Amino acid sequence: MNLTPYVDQLRQELAVAAEAGGEDARAVAERLIAPLESATRLTMLNVLSAAMDEITRDLAPGSVDVRLRGGDPDFVVTPPPVSEAFEAPVMEVPVARPAPAPAPDAEEGGTARINLRLPTHLKAQAEEAAAAEGLSVNAWLVRTVADALKAGDASRQTAHRGAQGAGHSFTGWAR
Repeated sequence: MNLTPYVDQLRQELAVAAEAGGEDARAVAERLIAPLESATRLTMLNVLSAAMDEITRDLAPGSVDVRLRGGDPDFVVTPPPVSEAFEAPVMEVPVARPAPAPAPDAEEGGTARINLRLPTHLKAQAEEAAAAEGLSVNAWLVRTVADALKAGDASRQTAHRGAQGAGHSFTGWAR
């Protein structure tokens, strides 16, 4: 997506507004145009990124990512997996796999951006796992973290109940 037409339009609007203020306002506007161009591009990129976060939440398990290419944003859309047409059932042995955590709701709060540094081999494994599930790496990481936290809560609750001495079992020697 080329941002230049939008930046040019903002530049023209600033020039028109400065004309109304006279010669001094026009001189100030001309000095502000160059610094405002980079600030405008950055602001537009932030708006697009926030919009993509909202779209990804609604599109889950699909996703939309914004990537910067040569100063302009590029959109990468990963659609949700398409269910196949109904065919005769095939007998399969079910594999015990926990249900994925639901996508976070918009009411749970906004999204936060973090930088995650992974060793190259872990990044490759995460990309493969995400692709196998038909998810973007970001969506896969969000679900994996949510699953881990959910499992962590369950193990903490189990440990807490055991610490209360709920009479589960006793070990030792008796005569």
